[in-house]
Amino acid sequence: MPMESLKNRLKKNELTIGSWINLAHPAIPEIMADAGFDWLVVDLEHSAITIREAEDLIRIIDLKKVIPLVRLTSNDPNLIKRVMDAGAQGVIVPMVNTKEQAEAAVRAVRYPPFGNRGVGLARAQGYGFKFEEYARWINRESVVIAQIEHVGAIHHLQEILDVDGIDATIIGPYDLSGSLGKPGRFDDEDVQEQLQSYERISKGAGKPLGYHIVQPVVRLLQEKIEAGYRFLAFGTDFLFLGTACRERMKKIKRS
Repeated sequence: MPMESLKNRLKKNELTIGSWINLAHPAIPEIMADAGFDWLVVDLEHSAITIREAEDLIRIIDLKKVIPLVRLTSNDPNLIKRVMDAGAQGVIVPMVNTKEQAEAAVRAVRYPPFGNRGVGLARAQGYGFKFEEYARWINRESVVIAQIEHVGAIHHLQEILDVDGIDATIIGPYDLSGSLGKPGRFDDEDVQEQLQSYERISKGAGKPLGYHIVQPVVRLLQEKIEAGYRFLAFGTDFLFLGTACRERMKKIKRS
């Protein structure tokens, strides 16, 4: 169970900053958890991490008293059930483009009568010894983040935000720009127009704005904070590693 409820922090629109894990080695979450992130995301969509490896990563993040989230491969109720049973405290669901897709994600996380998730005993339920405690927690405190990464999602954003159980959204900048036929061109006028629509509608609904600043550049993070974003992913494990290596080697070669 979380030491501090991420769900409540999202409700209050507080700033939280997390990061992305794409490498399966257990040292990665151990190191990153000590860095001060509020939450860490185990990424199943764009990595080679298996469900077995995901459980170990979730366990380490949890034991380090940081909130473990999982970015899914798809809006799949069976996968949602498995990562939640492994101890994830919430999910980031890719390509949520409609109200119906948002509702399906929430139902897959929650137990009846609030959802349709199958009941089992695994790590999350204390291997059978904490089921009642977990059953109360899951319907009250679990977190569902809808990833907004298609122009169609922008068109249906208000309906998605109105779904009970959607705690926040997060922009997938690369796929959003790709859905406009302009992958990676974040400064393009059409891409900027969709981002502005996202900001306006989300602020009007009182839901936290989310964004993944993929490149670990502090200036870009500060810009999003100043723009009102409150659910912010910063960097990835491999980019932190690669950036540090390159910066230091450049200094060495110049000396």
